[in-house]
This record gives sequence, structure tokens and C-alpha cells, in this order.
Amino acid sequence: MRLSDNSIGRHSDGIGHSLFAYGTLQFPEVLEVLLDRVPDLSPTTAPGWRVAALPDRVYPGLVPGTDSVAHGVLLSGLTAGEWAILDAFEDDEYDLRPIALADKPLQAYSYIWTAPAAQHNWRPQHFATDHLHHFVTRAAEWRRGL
Repeated sequence: MRLSDNSIGRHSDGIGHSLFAYGTLQFPEVLEVLLDRVPDLSPTTAPGWRVAALPDRVYPGLVPGTDSVAHGVLLSGLTAGEWAILDAFEDDEYDLRPIALADKPLQAYSYIWTAPAAQHNWRPQHFATDHLHHFVTRAAEWRRGL
């Protein structure tokens, strides 16, 4: 995971910041195996962004999208240790940046995709039906390896 000039810096600086999760991190099952708990989640949207499918991957990337609205959840109350786990879990093609949310007065941070993305949107229902179980198993194996 790369940090932009506008990023929160080191994960220990993330305490007190919320994370806009739009892909696999919005599923409680994934959060449970990664963090050993499910942080507070509240539905929200990010105007001007879209949740793009990624070539040859089951997870998405958040990319700018004119006239688009990305749906996701706001994760709050993350500890420094949890930020460190999430930072390590995310691919290097993600850049942690602040973004504005439609219904929240505070800005949140999100993992923005920086590599090529598909023109079509990621479908969370398809992921939940076809990939979630295997993804959770792989995430748990990855977490045990930390």
C-alpha cells in the first residue's frame, strides 16, 4: 500500500480516522478474520467515485467516476494495530487517501485503486454468492501468517 501526500501517514496516525470500505472490507466475515472483531459499520456513499471491477481479481478498486456514486460502509474506531493489519492486507496498487462522503460531515480515508480497472462495476452480491467463502478462508490463512 502506498501513501499519498494527502494520506494519514503511518497507520498509527489513523487512530480517530474512519475508513470508507466499498469492497471486501465491507463484509463482516472478512473483518472478523482480519481484525478478530467487526468494527462499527454504517452505510454511506461517496459521490464522484465508482467501485470498479478489476481484471483477474475478485475484489474491486475505488476509482474516480463522473456522475457515479460508490456505495459502501464507514468503519470507525479502528486502532493503530488494526490500521497496520489493513495496510498490510491491501495490495500495493492501493493508495490511502481522504475522500468526501455524501452524508457524513467528516472526511474519511479510503484505499484508492491506482492501476487499470475494468469499465464495469464490481457487484458485491456476486462476490458474496460466488467468492466470499473462499476469500474469507484465504484472508484467515493470510492473517495467521502475520
